Amino acid sequence: MSESVNALRFLSIDAVQKANSGHPGMPMGMAEIATALWSNHLRHNPSNPRWFNRDRFVLSNGHGSMLLYSLLHLTGYNLTIEDIKDFRQLKSKTPGHPEYDIEIGVETTTGPLGQGIANGVGMAISEKILAAEFNEEDIKPVDHFTYVFLGDGCLMEGISHEACSFAGTHNLGKLICFYDQNGISIDGEIKHWFTDDSVKRFESYGWQTICVDGHNIKEIDKAISEAKIELNKPSMIFCKTTIGFGSPNKHGTADVHGAPLGEEEIIKTRESLNWKYEAFEIPQDIYNFWNATEKGSALNSDWDSLLKKYEEKYPEKSDELQRRIKGLLPKNFNKNFEDFLSSCNSNNSSMATRKASKSCLDFFVQELPELVGGSADLTPSNNTFSSSSSTFSNENPAGNHINYGVREFGMSGIMNGMVLHGGIKPYGATFLVFTDYARNAVRLSALMGLPNIFVYTHDSVALGEDGPTHQPIEHMVTLRATPNLNNWRPADLVEAAVAWKEAITSKETPTCLIFSRQSTSPISRTPKKISMISMGGYLLEENDNPDITIIASGSEVQLALDAAKDLKNDSVLANVVSMPSLDIFLQQSKEFQNDVINQDKPILVVECSHPNSWYRILNRDDKVIGVEGFGESAPGSELLEHFGFNKANVVNTAKSLLND
Repeated sequence: MSESVNALRFLSIDAVQKANSGHPGMPMGMAEIATALWSNHLRHNPSNPRWFNRDRFVLSNGHGSMLLYSLLHLTGYNLTIEDIKDFRQLKSKTPGHPEYDIEIGVETTTGPLGQGIANGVGMAISEKILAAEFNEEDIKPVDHFTYVFLGDGCLMEGISHEACSFAGTHNLGKLICFYDQNGISIDGEIKHWFTDDSVKRFESYGWQTICVDGHNIKEIDKAISEAKIELNKPSMIFCKTTIGFGSPNKHGTADVHGAPLGEEEIIKTRESLNWKYEAFEIPQDIYNFWNATEKGSALNSDWDSLLKKYEEKYPEKSDELQRRIKGLLPKNFNKNFEDFLSSCNSNNSSMATRKASKSCLDFFVQELPELVGGSADLTPSNNTFSSSSSTFSNENPAGNHINYGVREFGMSGIMNGMVLHGGIKPYGATFLVFTDYARNAVRLSALMGLPNIFVYTHDSVALGEDGPTHQPIEHMVTLRATPNLNNWRPADLVEAAVAWKEAITSKETPTCLIFSRQSTSPISRTPKKISMISMGGYLLEENDNPDITIIASGSEVQLALDAAKDLKNDSVLANVVSMPSLDIFLQQSKEFQNDVINQDKPILVVECSHPNSWYRILNRDDKVIGVEGFGESAPGSELLEHFGFNKANVVNTAKSLLND
């Protein structure tokens, strides 16, 4: 077996050396841990990476990506030796840090340390919810483990506390983690800056803790078996390892963490470990040891047979499970939504858009049992608990609303894992200003192309007395600047309904739904205008020969309409554009954009946010009424006046554009 273990080491060593870039130390140190898990316990099918009941594997310490690529290559995934040689090269299947690619077995994107463990927690939550919903005493179609590798850096990151504390509280016994305790990070020995008693830390979370020699396969194997038996607690297996194991001169040092060993040291390491093969040479008997295609296909086939029995005995549940696995909408969803949208239009009234969002959730959560909501300790403020919601807990594992506690980053990383697992579509909420905490997980959601739903309320200085610490200014600019992220800021109930529908039906893009604390006015629309909302921006008020176009989003749309009326009294014709989603609007054709916004006439944008999002659709002399400094503590209505969000200022600014 030692040669099979060392194959992991030398594929990693050789790939890093060829790329002249990478992290060989972790793969060299975790090779025995990987062998114990992947050869004896991990249930997966390289021939069908999407097998729904596979065990999930997450490499949270993603800098050690070559360990994962070596495992995927050797066990039979669609990852060739040429792909291994192509490590860290442009457009290769083997980037520097793992990037979500389920077709080759990469379950999630990792690299920003700590997020992988949060993803793993999310996967375990999805498994627990689906198992509670679909499993029967005699047939359990959802029954698998989630395994996570992580390192010292992961546990230094605050998100690890958020996620692991949550996992212990919720008894996620199907979550098994391996802590690579090598005591080394980029700056050297971590004993100078990380002295936590990590065993006691995880015991305090309510985890099972097991300590092993990370280079003893029998010990690790036994620990995994113990962890699989304890189904009421997540397990952390503490593995004492030597980073760069086998390297005579660099093992146990920071030198082997993030740089190639060098040709001379590689020769010495080959001698030390008695590895007789050339770079990238793997003997057939080692391939035979690792190949998991036959075993994986058999496991998959057994599950397929189980599903047939499940379908025969529980046909309705089987149909629903298959729909959820495939990510399909219910048969009558579109018709029911059109009826709901019509009702929204008929019953539109003055309300905060966060309350409009709640009205939408009352419809969507009832229609879609896969929708699992939540809030970072702001449920009454975010209005995420629908009339069809029940709280997820150990007593109610099928609950569809999660109290995440004050864990914005952890919540977002967990949600990514829930989406990646499949069968669940989460939405999670906090105040818009606290996207600062969640940002990196939102970014990874966009990078992976996950159709996640992030709900952000209290969207401007109009939230009032809580003051500048809670008033978002630059946040929408940051979100809009993020690639592959759609952001919606609806003006009323009708736009909120469309925004929610677009978020729910998105396939490869996450969505931020941004809602107000203060009330907004109901807006009258023709059926044609309603049909245009999904384009991101559309004309609410149109003139044959306008003098100016006023663009607004969210709570400022009614202000723009009111200003247009006053301008008309002064013989100034203003087109008014509602722009609930600038991102979606910019995806439309130039012809459509020019039909909505007359580029030959002045343009004024009114939005209670930093103005920088808007200049890409404006001419040099156009203007934005926005907020470029921090807010103030005062009643919201006073702050709107203070920052110029009043009819007189909009009218005067519009006239100044015409006079200029």
